Formats: sequence, C-alpha cells, structure tokens
Amino acid sequence: MVSTRALVLAGAATIAFTLPAAAQQTVPPTAEATTQPAASDGDQATTPEDQGATGDVVVTARRRAERLQDVPIAVTALTAETLERQGAIDLTDLQNVSPNITLKAARGTNSTLAAFIRGVGQQDPVPGFEAGIGIYLDDVYLNRPQAAVLDIYDVDRIEVLRGPQGTLYGRNTIGGAVKYVTRRLSDTPELNVRASYGSYNQADGVVSASTPIGSMLRIGVAGARLSREGFGENRFLGIDNYNKDIWAARGTVEFESPDKRLFVRLTGDYTHDQSNARNGYRLFAGLLTGSPVLSSVFDTNAGLANPRNDIKAGGGSMSVSADLTNHLTFRSISAYREDRSYTPIDFDATASVDVDVPAVYRNNQTSQEFQFLYKSEKLNGLVGYYYLGAKASTGFDVLLFTTAPGFNAYTAGDVRTETSSVFADFTYDFTPAVSLSLGGRYTWDQRKAFVFKANYVGLSSEFGGTPVPFLGTPPLTNFRGEANFKRFTPRASLNVKPSADMLLYASYSEGFKGGGFDPRGSANIAPASNPAAGQTYQDRYDFLSFDPETVKSYELGWKGSAFDRRLTWALDGFYSDYSDVQVPGSVGCLSSGVQSFCGITTNAAKAKIKGVELETTAILARDFAGIGSSVGFQGALGYLDAKYNRFIGPTGVDVADYRVFQNTPEWTLTGTLNATLPVGDGSVNANATAAYRSLTHQFEVASPFLDQPGYTLIDANLTYAFGEGGRYSIGLHGKNLTDRHYKIGGYQYLAANAATGQIIRTPTGALTPTLGREGVATAFYGNPRQMFVTLGAKF
Repeated sequence: MVSTRALVLAGAATIAFTLPAAAQQTVPPTAEATTQPAASDGDQATTPEDQGATGDVVVTARRRAERLQDVPIAVTALTAETLERQGAIDLTDLQNVSPNITLKAARGTNSTLAAFIRGVGQQDPVPGFEAGIGIYLDDVYLNRPQAAVLDIYDVDRIEVLRGPQGTLYGRNTIGGAVKYVTRRLSDTPELNVRASYGSYNQADGVVSASTPIGSMLRIGVAGARLSREGFGENRFLGIDNYNKDIWAARGTVEFESPDKRLFVRLTGDYTHDQSNARNGYRLFAGLLTGSPVLSSVFDTNAGLANPRNDIKAGGGSMSVSADLTNHLTFRSISAYREDRSYTPIDFDATASVDVDVPAVYRNNQTSQEFQFLYKSEKLNGLVGYYYLGAKASTGFDVLLFTTAPGFNAYTAGDVRTETSSVFADFTYDFTPAVSLSLGGRYTWDQRKAFVFKANYVGLSSEFGGTPVPFLGTPPLTNFRGEANFKRFTPRASLNVKPSADMLLYASYSEGFKGGGFDPRGSANIAPASNPAAGQTYQDRYDFLSFDPETVKSYELGWKGSAFDRRLTWALDGFYSDYSDVQVPGSVGCLSSGVQSFCGITTNAAKAKIKGVELETTAILARDFAGIGSSVGFQGALGYLDAKYNRFIGPTGVDVADYRVFQNTPEWTLTGTLNATLPVGDGSVNANATAAYRSLTHQFEVASPFLDQPGYTLIDANLTYAFGEGGRYSIGLHGKNLTDRHYKIGGYQYLAANAATGQIIRTPTGALTPTLGREGVATAFYGNPRQMFVTLGAKF
C-alpha cells in the first residue's frame, strides 16, 4: 500500500508543478473553461430565483455543473435558501424531503449519524464496520459516523445521491452519498448574522464574515453557538435529557488567479459538543427493582455516572482546481480529520448499575484525491485516484453489577484502514439527444485489527478505574488480524433526450463495501457453522472477521418538465441484488460462568431490493392577482420492497421468512405547499410540509417494543425577507406541530425465539432478560414540537 508520507509528498510536488503552470497561462480562457469553482467541487451552483419550481438547480453530482433535470442520477438537491426557509437545523432534517432515505442520530448519541438509503446503511458506529452511505464535507469523505450529524450553517447546498457511488469521486459507497457543500467566499466584504430563539430555550447564533485581500485572496470565518434545554429530564441525576450544547467554527482562505484558471481553497473546522448523554425511555418496569415506566417519553432514570458527552471533532482540507488547457482541468483534494467522542450509554435506563456502558471513540483520517477532468463538445469525464488512511478505536465497559458485584465486561477494538482506488467516468454524446456514460473503479482495501476483551472487577483504566481480572481469568480475546480486499465496480448509463425538456436514462452500477473485524467479538463465543451456507469456522477466532458485501443495481429514470416548466418531475425505478450482507449484532452470553456481553457479526444474508421514487415541483400560480405573488408545490414519494432471500440465523438455519430490513420504511411521502407574496420592499414566504413514513423496524427482527408504526410529521414556516437583496429576514418556524411521539432507535436484550425473533414470555407473562437483570427494551424518540423565531442580517 502507498504510505501517507508518499501521498503527501506526491500531492505537494504535483501542486507545486501545477500552480505556476496554471498561473502562467495567458491565453484568454474560453467560456467553456471559465466555469467558476464552487466551494470545493469546482463548479459554482448558481440558481435562478424560482429554482425550486423550475428545476433549474445546478448540481455537481457528476463533477461538472449541470442542471439538476439533466443529470441521469437519482439526486435530491437543497439550496441554502430552501434550507433556510424550511428551518432546517441539521442533516437529519433531510429525511423529511427526500425519498427512501433515513438520517438520524444513532441510539444514545447526539451527533453520531446512522444513515440508510434504499435499504442500505450502517446502524452500528463501532470502528469495525464501514459506512454504507458516504458523507462528504466539502468533498472530504468522513470515514466515521461520529460527529457526522452536521449542523446546517454557512452552507451553499446539500445533495443526496441515491444508489452506489464511486466512479466519480472519493470513497466507494455501496448505498449512496450525502454531499454537504459550504459557501464560496464573496468578492466583496460580507457579514452575515443569524440568531434563533424558541421552545426549550433554544438559543442559536451563527456569524460569518469574509473579505477580499487584494484582487486574488479572500479570507472568511464562521462561528456557531447552538444550545437548547432538554426535551425531558434525567429524574435520577436531576439533569436535562435531550439537550444541546455545541460550539462550532470554520475558517476559509481562497486564492484565485486573475485569469480565473487557478483556484485554491484552504478550510479548517472544529466542533465541540458537551451536551448531556442522551438516555432512553424504558418501555416496561424494571424486572429487578420495579423502576417505573415514566410519564414522558423524553424522561429517564438512567444512573450512569459522568453523564456528559464530550465530543471534539475537526479537520482541515486543501482543494486545488487548475485549468491546464481549455479542455483539461486538474483537481486535488487533501484532508486530515480527527475526532474523539465520550458517549456514555445507560442501556437499562434505571438507577441500577445493570447494563451501563461508558464508551470512548477515537478516529483520525488522512485522505488525498487527484482528478483530471476532460471536457469537449462530445466527450466529458474524468480519471482519478483516491487514498485514505484511517485509524479508528473504541473502548467500552459493560457494567453488570447486578449480575456479579463490580463485574465489568471490558472490550477494546482498534481497526486500521488503508485503501487506494483508481476510477474513471466518461460521457460521450453521439448526438445532442443520445449519450452513453461508462465508468469503473478498482479498489484495494487493507484492514488491520486488534480486539481485546476481558472480564474485570471495577471500571477499566480508560475510565479512571483500577480493574482487577474477574476470578483471575485471563483475557477472553487478544486478537490481531489483517485482511485485504479488492474489487472492480463498473457503472454504465444510456441517456436519451427526446426534447430539451425530457431525459430518459437506463443505468447499471455496482457497489462494494469491504470486510473487516468485529471489534466487540469474543473468542469464547461463536455462531454455529453451516457449511451448506458457506459458513465454516476453523478456530475460535474465525468468526471475528466478516467478508465484503456487494450490490448490483439497475435503474430506469425519466426526468422532464411541461407547461412552460410549470411542472417538473424526476421518476425512477430500481432493482438491487444485495449479496453477502454484513449483519452486526450483540447478544448476552455466558463468560466465566457469568452473564456477559458478546458481539457477533456474519455475512448472513442475501436480499433483493426494488423500488420507485418520484420527485416533483409545480408552479400552481405565477404572478397571482397581478402583484408578483406565486404558489408552488414540491413533493417526493418513495416505495421500497426489500426482502431477504436468505438469512442464516445464529443456529445456522435459514430464517429469511422472519427477517426484515432495519430503518427502511416501505413508503416515504412528503409534500410542501409554499406561497410567496411581495410586501413592501421585500417578500413573505409561507410553506407547510407533511412527511409520512410507514412502519419502520429498528432491527432485522420485528420487535413489539421498538418498531415504529407509520406516522406523519407536519412543519410550517413563515419568513419575511426585506431590504436590498433580502438583506434582512425574520422567520417563524414550527416543527412537528402535532407533537407526534415516534421512535428512532433503541436497545433490546430479551429472550426470543432464535428463528422467528418472537419475544418469549413465561407462563405468568414475565419477560426474561438476556443481558443484566432489569431487562432492556429502551427507546429513543425524535424531537417533539418545537417553535422558534429566526432573525437574519446580511451586510
């Protein structure tokens, strides 16, 4: 594998060669070669005022500026103006406006992201598992989900790409990608201020400023303070539950040559989250102490000491875009990121030290991407190289003092990833109406892991204790392993434009996610071998590793507009063959004769996923009543039929008939009605959104405790922008106006039928815990009704 130092030196050498070569270019650039760079991906996403209704949003999903309606990819794009009008707070708000996606804060955390698109994703945030959905911050792939619930500030746009990605940029992602793009600095001095205040004492403030220094250099800074009291209370500790306490900052330096052929951008960002630990709501009374079911779903009796989260995350990047000729552009994206997260979780949500888990995650990554982009009248495309070197570790105690006094099932995992890939994607226009896109990616993944597990008495040293081996037993797991994976993943798309306002496309793409090692694994516990299903275990360590998973996806799409572009739509249907699905899990087990915690991960599944997506915008009235007012509608519908064809259960038997897809509702439906009315020297925009999600399962096994029946959320927003260019703004925003309570995650450790997953009760109707003695069925809920006012000013 290529070393990090070699990549850095290569990047520096290439940039050193490129900068003077591009700066010395004196030939006047053609219009084709002067597309302005956006914040990081090299294309300025300028949009007309009525972009939301006409579909003229410009995106860079294919690494070049294109009208959204001309891109043969299933993509949702939200501009800064749209996000502001809808009162969007962080990335999780996107799931209410895009079909077939789930974005949520992971169980028991405030800022760790669990993301799913079209049934593919990753819920478990421990380091052994690669993300199924790629999150990009200014073209920098975030390798770990910690601190990936990005707050929305200083943003230019957000793009959600559905389906396998990897022939165009960055890391190969098997399910899709979310691109968060920050604003490009202005050529004139700017100062933007935004403040919000609302229910639960929500108090947010965002300030950004930028100024040019001479004709070629611009600098900018942005800072955010985001705070809120809790939606509920930790009644045992007397502190807020579901509160928010975040500081964030970003700095930017941009250089642009006088002929616009060279653009360099340096960025740095930092976030510090000290919100209280988010603890769950018990769904039945404690089996040991009778700890009651509380009246509010946002309240808890969790008693884990040191309850405060402490999450620090940040990084820096440098992107370079240089037009070497009128047809060839070079781009380089170099980045380093690091985060550390203390996230204590009280699984049983009682005062008992029953299943209490203080945990720490540490991650860092270095990445380098090179691209050469070619554009001409008929042929457009790129070739690229991507490198990622990442270190991810976790350490956590599982305190089971009710099982044995002071008993602690300690686990530590350290996973090192080094990956390189080459990729290319080109589109050839046979005629103005017919084009063919072909792409491919070859990926080399190397994974090295250290897994350690031991039974102790008392807290581990990682959390301030002096542990003693339980009953003098040696470590249960002390494993080091290495694995290499490589894969070629192609993509092809045939695109036909019957008219200027219509696009038809048919595409095929493959996605690949490398295998690895479960950092929670226990060498004394292994699932049953099943040679018929391709599962055999040669020794007690074999089951710690798992193989890659793959997706083959077929898609048909139709994008178009009618009635003088008063109506636009993007309709697609897809079919995916999902193989060797990685199924991480954790169970209660016996260790040294005592009930303990064990991790089990297998490639247990094969599945078929098919679905339909429709996104549409309509101008219902333009210049209504002759006063310049307008009324519009935006909607999205998603349907998914996701089924396992094979699922090897813990006993080695195929239990596909009893397994379901997690975090994948069959139906997602959203509609937004908006109206704009001129008032004085400004305009008022009013919009209301209804978003429906059908039954959602939290795990692969249906759960009467944790599954969320279908529900609808209703939001409404009223904003008034006035002054020259909308300099000042006032907004009133309402979220979840009906105050619907809905589950977004949870934990469950109860005896169940191994095949069907059905909860087992004793003849008296009692539940049997499989981890701890209180019994664990704990739920986490989405935000309740919130109302807030936002004031903004631009100078």
